[in-house]
Amino acid sequence: MSYSPLLLLHIASGTLGMLSGFVAVFLRKGSRQHGLAGNVFVIAMLSLSSTGVFLAIMKSQPGNILGGTVTFYLVATAWMTAKRHEAKTSMFDWGGLLVVGAVAAVEVVLGLAAAMSPTGLKYDYPPGPYFFMGSVAVLATVGDIRMLLRGGISGKQRIARHLWRMCFALFIAAASIFMARQQLFPDLLRKTGALLLLSFLPLMLMIFWLIRVRFANAYKRMSIPTSDDTQSRRASPSSSRRGWVWLRQRLS
Repeated sequence: MSYSPLLLLHIASGTLGMLSGFVAVFLRKGSRQHGLAGNVFVIAMLSLSSTGVFLAIMKSQPGNILGGTVTFYLVATAWMTAKRHEAKTSMFDWGGLLVVGAVAAVEVVLGLAAAMSPTGLKYDYPPGPYFFMGSVAVLATVGDIRMLLRGGISGKQRIARHLWRMCFALFIAAASIFMARQQLFPDLLRKTGALLLLSFLPLMLMIFWLIRVRFANAYKRMSIPTSDDTQSRRASPSSSRRGWVWLRQRLS
C-alpha cells in the first residue's frame, strides 16, 4: 500500500506529537527538558492538525476539518499562553476567538442536524462527537472572552489555560491513534482495555495537574503571614515554626 507524502507527514507528526506530549506531561514543569519536549510537541501537533485539515478538505470530511482546526487552535493558544509572561492581549487572541467561536457554532449546528436526521448521522458522524467537540470549543470561547475582557491573565489562570489546552490536544492525538485505530494494535491491547487507558490518560493527567495547580496556589495564599501570625511567632517561635513545617508537609 502506497501513501502520499502528505499522509506520511501526518502520521509521523501524530506519532511524534503523542510521544513528546506524554514526555512533557511527566517532566518537571518549568524545567529545560519540559520546555524542549513541549516545543517538539507544539511543532508536531501544528503539523498534524494542519495536514489533517488539508487531507479532510481533499476527502470532503467536514467533521475532521473542524477537529483539526480545534486542535491547531488549542496548541497555538496554549503555546502563546506559555510564551507570554505578562498579563496582556494581542490581535492573535482576537483572531483565535473568532476561529473557535465559528467552530463552536458549526459543531452545534451539525450536531443538531445529525440528531434530527433520519439516519442519525451527519457527514458520517452521530450527534455525540459534534456536541462533544462543540462543548470544548464553547468552553474555549468563554475562556477567550474572559481573558480579553480582563486585558490578559497571569498566575494560576495562565498556568491552567496552558495546561488544559495542551492536555486536551494530546488527548485528541492519543484518541486518534489508540481509540480510532484499534485494529492496528495486537489483540492483547484491545482486550485488556490498554488502548482506552492510553486514549484517556491525557485527560486524567490534565485533571491531576489542574488540581495540583489549584492547591499549590491555595498553599501560597495560606502561607502569607498576617500581623497576628508575626506576633505569635515572636511570642513562641519554636511552636510557630513547627506549625508551618506541618502545614507544608500536609499540602505538599
